[in-house]
Amino acid sequence: MELKGNTILITGGTSGFGFQFASRLIELGNTVIITGRNLEKLEQTKNHLPLINIFQSDVSDPKNIELLFKKVVAQFPALNILINNAGEMRKINLHEQRTLDDITREIEINLMGPIRMVQQFLPHLKSSGQAAILNVTSGIALAPLPLSPVYGASKAGLRSYTQSLRIQLKDTKVKVFELVAPGASTPLNDKFLEVDGFDPKILMSPEKLIEQAIRGIEKDYYEIYPGLAGILRVMSRIAPKFLLMQMGKVGAKMMSGR
Repeated sequence: MELKGNTILITGGTSGFGFQFASRLIELGNTVIITGRNLEKLEQTKNHLPLINIFQSDVSDPKNIELLFKKVVAQFPALNILINNAGEMRKINLHEQRTLDDITREIEINLMGPIRMVQQFLPHLKSSGQAAILNVTSGIALAPLPLSPVYGASKAGLRSYTQSLRIQLKDTKVKVFELVAPGASTPLNDKFLEVDGFDPKILMSPEKLIEQAIRGIEKDYYEIYPGLAGILRVMSRIAPKFLLMQMGKVGAKMMSGR
């Protein structure tokens, strides 16, 4: 797919993968729009990237998505690419008590958010001459990280949804991509740096990761596995029990319930 001259909407664009995507896609000659919950962070991003267009919006709120659609399409009718990037990842010890609303927060952001965004924007994307949807999942969709059980469930669900979406849209002009992201040096993973069993050396540079993702999109690789994600893909097929045992060593003390 040609990544020049497009109008691209990226959710969660103030840091991490979203910021890197925005920066590179602007450099490639695209009009880029980002969303985020925090207006101050959006304005700071605008200072770093003056050509960026910002909209305050929360992907976990259906009414926010409806309003975002109306505003974006009115101002940017040429919108033809949606990147569902916004996400949250938490360490969760299931021995501890949490409210029922809190325990499913990652489902609302990481799974319900992209599904609702696609549902809202799909008719508009289908009317474009060339269009695409990119859903950012995770290597943890292939191999659960027990320390982040709800995050893993949300990303596995998004991966399944993305595969179904691709089949349903195969006779349209909308291409459906999945970026299966490995762990990277982003704010999402900062909270894991001091966890027992976690090796920060495995974290990939977000710049390198996004560069590989862009090359994959340009070559129409509908599933993109940068860095260690490719290894997880193979291991999840040939040695899934061994892989799960290894993943379970991260935060083992925290999860013991003692």
